[in-house]
Parts: sequence; C-alpha cells; structure tokens
Amino acid sequence: MFTITNTITGKKEQFVPIKPGVVTLYACGITPYDAAHIGHGRSYVSFDLLYRWLTFLGYEVNYCRNITDIDDKLLKKAQEELGDSQRYKEVADKFIEQYHNEMEALNCTPPDQEPRVTDNMPIIIEFIQDLIDSGHAYVANGDVYFAINTFPEYGKLSKQKLDELRAGARVQTDERKKDPLDFALWKSEPEGMFWKSPWGYGRPGWHIECSALASHYLGDQIDIHGGGRDLVFPHHENEIAQSESRSKKPFANYWVHGGLISINKEKMSKSLGNTLLLEDLCKQYDPMVLRFYYLLHHYRSPLEFSFQELDAAAKNYKRLCKLLADVPIGDYSIDELTALPLIDRMISFLRDDLNTPGMFGALFESLDELEKDPKQLSAVKQLLYTVFGLSLVPIKEKKAEITPEIQKLIDEREQARAQKDWARADAIRDQLQELGIEVQDKKTG
Repeated sequence: MFTITNTITGKKEQFVPIKPGVVTLYACGITPYDAAHIGHGRSYVSFDLLYRWLTFLGYEVNYCRNITDIDDKLLKKAQEELGDSQRYKEVADKFIEQYHNEMEALNCTPPDQEPRVTDNMPIIIEFIQDLIDSGHAYVANGDVYFAINTFPEYGKLSKQKLDELRAGARVQTDERKKDPLDFALWKSEPEGMFWKSPWGYGRPGWHIECSALASHYLGDQIDIHGGGRDLVFPHHENEIAQSESRSKKPFANYWVHGGLISINKEKMSKSLGNTLLLEDLCKQYDPMVLRFYYLLHHYRSPLEFSFQELDAAAKNYKRLCKLLADVPIGDYSIDELTALPLIDRMISFLRDDLNTPGMFGALFESLDELEKDPKQLSAVKQLLYTVFGLSLVPIKEKKAEITPEIQKLIDEREQARAQKDWARADAIRDQLQELGIEVQDKKTG
C-alpha cells in the first residue's frame, strides 16, 4: 500500500483501486504543434514512475494517454509552415514521431492506449449528444456549449467559486452563451469542413476529448487522472463537469498533478522565449541524466531548472553507473526486498507519495557501506532499473567541438579570472555550460 496526494481533497490518501488488483490511469497527452519541451519530459517521466511503481506493487495497470491532434494551434502551425491549415495532420505526424522518439530515449514505457482525437470522432460526438439529451449542453448556431449551471459542484477540483469566476469574466462575452462561463464542446465550421455531426460540420472543443476518450478506453469511473498543475483549471475542472454530468459517478478517485518548471524564476513559456526543448537538451546530456534529474525532485514540487544542478545530477548518476556497472540486477520479491534494511527504507519513501528526493537521499547516504554488501547492491540496481527506469549504462563522454566562438569565450573567461573579475568569469562559465561545455579550473589554468 502507499499514499498519494489527491488534488481534489488536497490531502495524502491511502491508495485503494476501484477494482482489486487493477488500476486505470489516465494522463493528458501532447498537442503536437511543436517539439516537446522539458516540461513535457518531466510530466511523462513522473507518470512513468507512477506506472512502474504500481506495476512493481503487483497491480495490473491500464495506462491511457491521449494525443490532441486537432487544435487551433495545429491549424495555425500548418498555415504558417505549409500554407494550408488543412494540412494539420502532416504537422501532427511529424511532431508525434519526434515525441515518441524522445519518450523512448527517456525510457518512458509506452501507454497501453494512446488514442488520437481524430481517430475517435464518433465517440466524442456521441458523448456530446448524451450531454445535450440530458440537458447539460445546448446547441447555438451549430456550436455546442456545456451549461455550467447544470453542474452545482463546478469548482470542486480547483476550489474556484462560480460567482467569483463570473465577476472576473470579460464584459464582452459570446452572446450565444447562456452563461459567460459555459464552454465549447463543439465548434461549428463551414459546410464540408472537418467532421459532420448532428449539429452541422465542425470539430470538438479541447476539454471534451479527454472525457470521451477516458470513458471509452478506461470506463466512466477511473482510479487516477492527472497531468501538469497548469491543467487543473479549466481543463480538468471542465472534464469533471462533463464526465460526472453524463455518468452520475465520480470521474476519477484520485487526481494527481505534477509541479511546473520555471527558468530564472519565470514560468517556462514560448511568449517569454525561455522554452527549453527536449531535443536540444538531449544533445548536450544523456537522456538518462535528464530522467535522473527529474526524479531527484518530488513530482508535485515546482522545479527551478538549473544547468549547474543538471551537471551535479550527471556526476551523481555517473557515480551510480560506476558503482553498479558489474552488479547483476536482482530478481527479488517485494517481501525479500523489504527484508533488506536499506531497501526497506528506500521503499518506505516511495510508499509516502513517491518521495523520490527522500529515497535518493537514503541511497546516497549509504553508498560507502553498500559497496561491502553485494546483495543490497543487486537489490538497489533492481529498484533503480525497474521502478525508476534508469538504464545504469555507463555514459560515454562526448568530445566537445571547440569552435572559434567557444574558444573566444574561454579566452575571455581566462582574462576575467586574471583580472579577478569573478562575476564575469562565472557568467561566462554559465554561458559555456549552456553550450554544452564544462570548464574545470586547475592550478595550471
């Protein structure tokens, strides 16, 4: 057994699945209009850890993660890159393939189900029709909106209050809506465009897809649903309203949300120009180092990204690889593992809401004594390999290419050090690290 923090209650709760021995897990997937960034990487490594942990505990896990391959951003990207918004599928296919390659590099287990929205339109249309028939949605000039006032519990996940939300709504709202907070389930389009529905041609709104896909692939009531903390409102709040209005059951028993990544104290954002792409970072660092770096932080905590911290993680990961290089991977049962003092302590941290920082702290505190205990070393390798998804393959050092631009920075830094301008020297060192160059100062220079 283990505890997990449930966003809807704000408390740690003992995890108990709906069906004994079986767990249904749904995570919101990507909208493939651009390359995945390090925030995506963190989110899916966190859910992969949860998937592996549940499997390790003996549960049969059905893991579903959708792909939003029709969206305003995709249409815009297709128009910008290909000159035709209707070629959005080409854009989606390109970035989905890249995303899959990056998830494989990070050793994320493929989900059991990965439905694309465009392959499941009849399911989504049927779900919307059910909401219309039950009085929870209405048609307005070909669009379909969810009627907020038909779901009194709206706001229970995000702790938002309807009156306060309405007070903060814009003065100019869509006149087709009965309430300014009503949200789109279906967006109408000209005749012949996208998909035909009982209300005319169009395409689904963002929120409806996850409700429909989760229900179809996992059931009306699922064990765990989650994503990044930025999805709590309005996306997950709207999912709850749609799903529970239709099924009259709690949509998910546990809501799990991961912390967001910031850079220089600012939320990572394309508009701020501070987005770090997975493809770029994985050129500078082994993907296993990045996975290890993510896992050193608690999945719910905000993460202030730092190249210095990533470099430190790389050194510690290499230390583990060296220590465990010739150690066989254990094949112990949970009972056998918990009979080993250090392993029992490590697992106790995982049972406490996947406290990975505490677990790694216990491990690194014990490395010296571990070297004298082959059985516990083998058990550690089993845990890191199976639950944490770390390959533990020694990392080959990449030979850096010293371009004229990089050499110029190195020379400038040497000059700054000679002049005892330590602030300037440190700034240049950070700049070099961002370019994948690690500078080590020695007595000779």
